[in-house]
Amino acid sequence: MPSAAERTRTLVQSTCSSALLIPGLDSAGSDQLMPLSRSVGPDGDLFLEFPTDSPAVRAATHAQDDELTAVLEITDVAPVSVPHRIRGRARVFGWLTTVPGMAGPGRMLLRLETGEAYVDDLWGAQSVEPEEFRDARADPLVIHEAELLQHLHAAHREQLDTLCGLLGERTPADCPAHRPAVVPLALDRLGLRVRVCEQDGRCFDARFEFPEPVRDVTELRHAMHTLFEAAAH
Repeated sequence: MPSAAERTRTLVQSTCSSALLIPGLDSAGSDQLMPLSRSVGPDGDLFLEFPTDSPAVRAATHAQDDELTAVLEITDVAPVSVPHRIRGRARVFGWLTTVPGMAGPGRMLLRLETGEAYVDDLWGAQSVEPEEFRDARADPLVIHEAELLQHLHAAHREQLDTLCGLLGERTPADCPAHRPAVVPLALDRLGLRVRVCEQDGRCFDARFEFPEPVRDVTELRHAMHTLFEAAAH
């Protein structure tokens, strides 16, 4: 399974929504605390871009030499319609400072020096040390995952349904009226996770590992073809 550090790094570098939480700062205008962009530096620190009139920028500017603690919270929502759609959350705790002159007009770059991170997702809940976060790499499919899952859901429903044949005794009767819905839930370099929803409303997740990790979309296509071939037979 992907390490907790890899999963956290993947969420940070994904397109999931995020918000910066600063103790003592009124969060009523929480939309103003959503970074315009975020990236990870070579030392594992986060760089967050905000409008210059953002409360986060004002707080970091006024703090000056004082340590200003902050938390970046990322919420991961499945890109396809499925029951229990939130797939996970990640939090990165650290100290916030300004980085003058590194953003465009009307914008300011803030640096969040990573102190600790925490992820609670489909794999479980784990903490991540700053060195682990720094050395981890995001999943190579992270930028394409949402589009790929939406494509699978829209264009490959029949192939997805065949995956039930790989579930053994968990597979319901073959009667089409009682056949469960198989929805692609998550995709990474190691495999595909689906959510199987039965007619009575009960759901469970199943994960199908690839024969070997994939490095890009081309290798993913081959891995998916192999998986569907195995399910068809």
